[in-house]
Amino acid sequence: MSAVLSYIQNFVDKYLTIPDIYASDIVEIIVIAVLIYYIILWFKKSRAWILLRGILVLVLFMVVASVFHLTTLLWIIDKTLSAGIIALVIIFQPELRRALEELGKKNVLFNVFKLGNTLENERFSDKSVEEITRATLEMAKAKTGALMVITQEHDLGQYIETGIRLDAKITSQLLINIFEKNTPLHDGAVIIEGDEIVAATCYIPLSDSTSLSKELGTRHRAGLGLSELTDSIIIIVSEETGSISIAKDGKLIRYADAAILKNELTKAQAKDEVKTKKKIWKGRNRNEKSHDEN
Repeated sequence: MSAVLSYIQNFVDKYLTIPDIYASDIVEIIVIAVLIYYIILWFKKSRAWILLRGILVLVLFMVVASVFHLTTLLWIIDKTLSAGIIALVIIFQPELRRALEELGKKNVLFNVFKLGNTLENERFSDKSVEEITRATLEMAKAKTGALMVITQEHDLGQYIETGIRLDAKITSQLLINIFEKNTPLHDGAVIIEGDEIVAATCYIPLSDSTSLSKELGTRHRAGLGLSELTDSIIIIVSEETGSISIAKDGKLIRYADAAILKNELTKAQAKDEVKTKKKIWKGRNRNEKSHDEN
């Protein structure tokens, strides 16, 4: 009996004893939590998220190889991983540089605790949907070539930097004037974030897809190319035919009409998701206030 009690006591002392917590430990936990938060945010908003999923598949493959004792494969993976860190730095070099630049520009702690305001700016309004739709239909009618990028979760900072900053409110008149032939801003893409036209004349990557119809020009290839790399929605108006196309998730929706365009933009708003987040956040604030009053 004494042996059992001794074993239980040793187990409690070893695994269930609460360690002493000091102020420095709390600060360290907060710093690590903030770092993890920003790393996850960086992965989510860049192409690094796609590459990370590929790395996770390789890690899973390693686990399977280890379980089934596939020694040759494990040897190859082990030799490959020795250069893996250098390869990751080279692959993620543009994203790492941009992340460090953003870290230098922003107040990190302010952004972490500014949750209530950021939720309201996650998606564009119904008025912006109407303005974009109206501008697209007018340009299609006049056969004015256009390339408009609707930003979603992925950060498009590297493409915004290639253009001219506008930070202007979305209006159909402004969009039509930007893409008017022979105007200084008509070449390249317009990038829209929230309810603002962030930049114009932006250069975006072309798709390497061989399945794309030869009758489609550079605008369509550029729109499809960006949709392959990000979660953005790209609206393309053909200068030759006036037809409207929508690039999304690496696919091209051709000959879109007003109903299809408006439906895609409405889905891009993700209203239900934003409303749920707002409701949760407002509920938290209300509970905190009532708790303080009591």
